[in-house]
Amino acid sequence: MPPVSERPLRGITLKTCSVLIFVVMSSLIKVTSDVVPAGEAVFFRSAFAIPVILVWLAMRQELRTGLRANNIMGHVWRGVVGTMAMGCGFSALGYLPLPEVTALAYATPLLTVIFAAMFLGEEVRAFRLTAVGLGLTGVMVILWPRMTIGADGIGNAATLGAMLALIGATFAAMASVFIRKMVAIESTASIVFYFSLTSTVLSLATIPFGWVWPGWEYVGLLIIAGILGGIAQIFLTQAFREADASVIAPFDYASMLFALGIGYFIFDETPTHTMLLGAAIVIGSGCFIIWREQRLGLERTQMRKALSPGMR
Repeated sequence: MPPVSERPLRGITLKTCSVLIFVVMSSLIKVTSDVVPAGEAVFFRSAFAIPVILVWLAMRQELRTGLRANNIMGHVWRGVVGTMAMGCGFSALGYLPLPEVTALAYATPLLTVIFAAMFLGEEVRAFRLTAVGLGLTGVMVILWPRMTIGADGIGNAATLGAMLALIGATFAAMASVFIRKMVAIESTASIVFYFSLTSTVLSLATIPFGWVWPGWEYVGLLIIAGILGGIAQIFLTQAFREADASVIAPFDYASMLFALGIGYFIFDETPTHTMLLGAAIVIGSGCFIIWREQRLGLERTQMRKALSPGMR
């Protein structure tokens, strides 16, 4: 295989496919959200991704690497915060339109910059700090209609959904910080595998809170969601083998286009102008941060391979 960045078009294609698959996966979770508790959805999403990941590692002759862990507790803590992020995100899908949950998840890289400065001592210059502030303003624009109760009856469930989405983004940013520390001693394969394993086990703790037998049609959708999550993770990881992180990172935001299309045609969800404005501000600030990191020569390749919208 040629060195990274020699096949950028292939990397971009793989990244875009992974983003699309993750959005489809979220859509399947949303379909089941009225019946299946979020903790149960996390179980299916994680458990049925494991066989896909194991087969992929075996095909690449990386199975031994993927099963080797140098810091067990590091994997556990990354699993805890990542599972919380996934659970909150899945819960939010039951209360909010798909594009809105997608937009609020864009707060993750912004919060990661702040947490990395706080806990890892990373230097945050004025340009990135300004971009983070602008992005968080965009998040507030998205949140604002959900934080008030007016004549249209917005509030209660929608407010809870917005808070869950934001809390999920916060946990996802914490997971990102853990991964930035772990990549120095752990392989990407082991981080991906042990997260799926840990989140599967942790999700079982939610059984006392009301797991249900949803019917075979919902079980089938959840199993497909898990398989798709594993496939999307493979596509995402392979994308970083084909192109530099700075080349493919902006294509994360293609998820908004996919979410808007699926939300409109499948769930009959029409985005508000406020949501679109806030999302545009957040996406713009995120792209600026990516551009700035590229200029500074910061390497985030391994971290991005191990962290994704579907495996936080």
